[in-house]
Amino acid sequence: MTPIVWGVVAVVLVILAASSVRVVQEYERAVIFRLGRVASGAKGPGLFFIIPIIDRMRKVNLQIVTLDVPPQDVITKDNVTVKVNAVVYFQVFEPVKAVVEIQNYYFATSQIAQTTLRAVLCKVDLDQILTERDRLNQDIQRIIDALTDPWGVKVSLVEIKDVDLPLEMQRAMAKAAEAERERRAKIINAEGEYQASERLAQAAEVIARHPIAYQLRFLQTITDVSAEKNSTLVVPIPIELLKPFQAAFGRDMSAFTAGSDEGAGDEGARE
Repeated sequence: MTPIVWGVVAVVLVILAASSVRVVQEYERAVIFRLGRVASGAKGPGLFFIIPIIDRMRKVNLQIVTLDVPPQDVITKDNVTVKVNAVVYFQVFEPVKAVVEIQNYYFATSQIAQTTLRAVLCKVDLDQILTERDRLNQDIQRIIDALTDPWGVKVSLVEIKDVDLPLEMQRAMAKAAEAERERRAKIINAEGEYQASERLAQAAEVIARHPIAYQLRFLQTITDVSAEKNSTLVVPIPIELLKPFQAAFGRDMSAFTAGSDEGAGDEGARE
């Protein structure tokens, strides 16, 4: 053989040797097809060799994938139309199944997530969507994971992000929330008045046992009112304060009252 032929052979061998070398990253695996069949599972990470022309290689990423589920029109159990979007976290745990069992595991997982989101939320009321997101997230995650498990895909987390309500529903919910706040305010006000009445009743019992306490409270009220810059001060005199005077001058006051009654009778007779 001439040197030219040897040179051509050497070049071909170098090309074949270079094409047989493969390197995959730590987060990747290589699925080798040899004459159309999977050869000894997934390869990697690191350096390995394949047979040129005979072997075909497909890389599979094992990193966690963040899948954004677009907004879905959902009619809830109580006939309210809402738009709901979510986010799904999944990763491939069996590269061979992800390549052999499904044509495009990413697209298939996205479609399963959309249909499952609509199917689950259509069975619950709007209030449950707004208040029981954790339970709904777990239900959706469990259903999607069961469907994608034969493909070698593990769904680790599903989170409902936003729930867009119609404008009319937002107004209705705002009115309901306002009415609920007014109801709570009235209950709190009534409870406060009830507790205050109980305290006043207890205070009245204490004052009834100690009459001097009423006078001290009266003087304290006068002091509080006098602290303001008032031009006129109206001081009510309780009857309890007149009892000592009535006891001292009771006889004179009764005589005065009797004389007044007799004078009124004489004037009536004269008329």
